[in-house]
Amino acid sequence: AGGGSAGRRWAGGDTTMSSMLTRVLRNLPASSAWAARGFARSLSCSSQLQAAVQPKSKKTLAKSGVKNVVVVEGVRIPFLQSGTTYTDLMPHDLARAALQGLLNRTSVPRDVVDYIVYGTVIQEVKTSNVAREAALGAGFSDKTPAHTVTMACISSNQAMTTGVGMIAAGQCDVVVAGGVELMSDVPIRHSRKMRKTMLTLNRAKTLGQKLSLISKIRPDYFAPELPAVAEFSTSETMGHSADRLAAAFAVSRLEQDEYALRSHTLAKKAQDGGLLLDVVPFKVPGKDTVTKDNGIRPSSLEQMGKLKPAFVKPFGTVTAANSSFLVTPVPITELEGKTVWFTLCLLWACRSSWSNHRIMECVGWDGPCQGHPVPPCSDRDIFTRAGCSEPHPA
Repeated sequence: AGGGSAGRRWAGGDTTMSSMLTRVLRNLPASSAWAARGFARSLSCSSQLQAAVQPKSKKTLAKSGVKNVVVVEGVRIPFLQSGTTYTDLMPHDLARAALQGLLNRTSVPRDVVDYIVYGTVIQEVKTSNVAREAALGAGFSDKTPAHTVTMACISSNQAMTTGVGMIAAGQCDVVVAGGVELMSDVPIRHSRKMRKTMLTLNRAKTLGQKLSLISKIRPDYFAPELPAVAEFSTSETMGHSADRLAAAFAVSRLEQDEYALRSHTLAKKAQDGGLLLDVVPFKVPGKDTVTKDNGIRPSSLEQMGKLKPAFVKPFGTVTAANSSFLVTPVPITELEGKTVWFTLCLLWACRSSWSNHRIMECVGWDGPCQGHPVPPCSDRDIFTRAGCSEPHPA
């Protein structure tokens, strides 16, 4: 996602996550009772959902006369921690590699693709439309349109949503959607005072005017302006939000450590077993070929327990071991307007006529509450738009 990030919580566990979400539900205000009831049903729906979907899969495929969308293939280059192998690259280099990997795996001709959409959070000024630059670098025609979207951590998801909308509206038949984030080379600007001086200096016409402006530069002008990791409207980082959320819903330090440890252990097992099939190799210029994520690091509860709080000191519970690290992710997906496309949320929301209820919902949330569970607040709108009065237990 980020684009999105991959962190210590790699692979979710139904039991651990269910216990955490159940505690969340108990702390929801009374006004959320309806949503809580529907959300609670989703906690244990995995086996029920699978049982419901399997026998109906052939009956709920695309219907004649209906514009449906299918995810054809999805790939990504390896997720690497910032400051490692991708350090000397630019965002469009990573996005280009993912595009080429997708084309190689699917053998889809470039001229078949109608549109390319990418999502990103921290934009490189030189390549503000990173989707366009990546497409050209991957050998697509300059006649193939491409644009870039941003929506914080779900930017790549928004890119997919945009692609689905284009196909559903009949504007395109094949869309490539993805996301890219390069945390190894984030833009670091001059201070605002220095920027203003430099812009004014650029307009100076005489040598005297230029020397006068230069003489006004002070040492503090040279202090760099680092990119903020805090949410703009609240000045709160995700780490502080996570700590506050854990305290509000009584998620202990031990529970977080156990979940992170299990997550990395399962991720390591999947990696060693060759189960991460979406990863495509990437030959980094001047370096070795990268074939696997380098952030999977199973540890032990004893070692994790020795770490101090990373954000709310000294009483916080979020540490470097149970929170996300800075990572460079590049996922990409191909969508086609042929058969049915849906998500887990939609399957859960509508038991019948799934192909007619391709509903997506983006929900706003109070700034100070970032990180809080959103599904209970958005379900009602989704059900109403889909024509469903109540979520089915499956």
